[in-house]
Amino acid sequence: MTQSIRWLQDEIAMRMLQKLDIVKLEPKDILLIPDFPGVHSSFLTKRFPGIRFHSAPERELSGFNLFKLRVARFWNSRMKSASLISLDDYKKTGRINLPNNSVDLVVSVLLIQDLADPKHFLQECWRVLKEGGLLTFSYLGPDTAKELRAEILAQELPIQNLASPWDMHDMGDALLGERFSDPVMDMEFLGLDYVSDSVLLSDARALNLLSSDYQNSAIAAQLPQKLTLEVVYGHAWALGKNLAKAQDDVAYIDLNQIGRKTRNDPAKV
Repeated sequence: MTQSIRWLQDEIAMRMLQKLDIVKLEPKDILLIPDFPGVHSSFLTKRFPGIRFHSAPERELSGFNLFKLRVARFWNSRMKSASLISLDDYKKTGRINLPNNSVDLVVSVLLIQDLADPKHFLQECWRVLKEGGLLTFSYLGPDTAKELRAEILAQELPIQNLASPWDMHDMGDALLGERFSDPVMDMEFLGLDYVSDSVLLSDARALNLLSSDYQNSAIAAQLPQKLTLEVVYGHAWALGKNLAKAQDDVAYIDLNQIGRKTRNDPAKV
């Protein structure tokens, strides 16, 4: 994503966070991945007073904008120290730079479609979530910008497929496969209307649907005046973290995790 599409990030963030109104959760530590200047932090601050933000800023943020974001998250966290996570480092190492069982809520807005290995991302979210924690996310589904994949346009434009074109059923299966509980999936189509070809192409680049180095140039084919976005929403719980991963439909638990209850025998008269 780039700043030109910030309005879309804000809109999707608000839609997904409003779904938390019915969720019973009292988080103390929240990971925003990716994090960006927008209304989502103020929404979360009001919804969950006293939270601490751990921020994974967008890769495009640098210099003064990154400094402003860090100050804002420090202020949002009521001046409590919090972690700054590098998305570049995650993409290089495959690890979110947080300890195991360190956050109560992971919020991810429009990231998963750009990841080469979403399953590994789910594994990392599971690792950093505490027992009873929640992962909530949104991403672009496979029918996004289907208008650009018309044969005549595909011959002239450097169309890029989504790195992970998962539909909501793929994601639901993956969540269960990575031990998340009670996944809830939802999907909607959003239509973006355009009166300018240059704005449409700019948004397509910002959404990583066109090569980032593509310059708006004249093409013979007529561009569509609309782009359809398939937006997938979901959340799932990290429960039973003390259980080992099931093998052959059998889950194993460490003996050290089993508490032993004793009772005193009634006094003999």
